Amino acid sequence: MSGDLSYYGIAADWWPFAFILLAGALPTYVWRFLGVVSSGKLDETSPVASISRTVATALVSAVIGQLVFYPSGSLAEIPFSIRAGALATAFAVYLVSQYRLWAAILSAELVILGWFALV
Repeated sequence: MSGDLSYYGIAADWWPFAFILLAGALPTYVWRFLGVVSSGKLDETSPVASISRTVATALVSAVIGQLVFYPSGSLAEIPFSIRAGALATAFAVYLVSQYRLWAAILSAELVILGWFALV
């Protein structure tokens, strides 16, 4: 029944991949495309761009805060002190490395992996 492309073939092996493509990736790429097309016409010093940047930064900060203070899944097994230490280390490395995001992410991962190595 894995070759059945009918409505009743929804239990087929390919269905989760098709669902991820249609419901997850496709809408994302549509908005990215529209953003690229319209970005050439925007003034990055305009109030609209400033508000958009502020909202995006706030959303990223909220997600990071949730991951540190209210984790779920496997992250909840890591003690708060390690999560907070990884965040502080990442921020310090970000500032010291002249705003290199990859260095900050790598340092936070090393803190967490170091804790796993000690446990």
